[in-house]
Amino acid sequence: MSLSEALKEPERRTRVVDDCVSLVDAGVAKKGGLGGVVIKAGYGAVKGIKPGFVRKVVDGLFDRWVVALEPIWAEAVAAGKAPSAHLAAQTSRVADALLSVTDEKALRADHALVASTYKKLRPTAKQHVEAAVPALGELLARHAG
Repeated sequence: MSLSEALKEPERRTRVVDDCVSLVDAGVAKKGGLGGVVIKAGYGAVKGIKPGFVRKVVDGLFDRWVVALEPIWAEAVAAGKAPSAHLAAQTSRVADALLSVTDEKALRADHALVASTYKKLRPTAKQHVEAAVPALGELLARHAG
């Protein structure tokens, strides 16, 4: 079964999106040092635009992220590997796939604050996304079955 098929059921999709938001919140909370201060400030500013903004963004991008991850997930399934382990072994590819979606969205951002914050944080985004890939892989595998 493809990742898209496994996650298309509305209630399951909602749970995955909720878990992804929690994953992002936890990842940001763990950031330390000067870079962490900048990330936390940017994230707080974006969240301050309106309540539920981060969840709305994750929900809005989720289907495109799943499509972007589908080839990597399918490789694992075809090779008889655990998809979570395969994603964890492909952190750079996974990060590039996810960031290609957010880069496209950022170009069309409705809010100037969101666009400028993304632009400031984008140079270091890949390393942060790569760090989250193992947890994301586990999350997706848990929900996809």
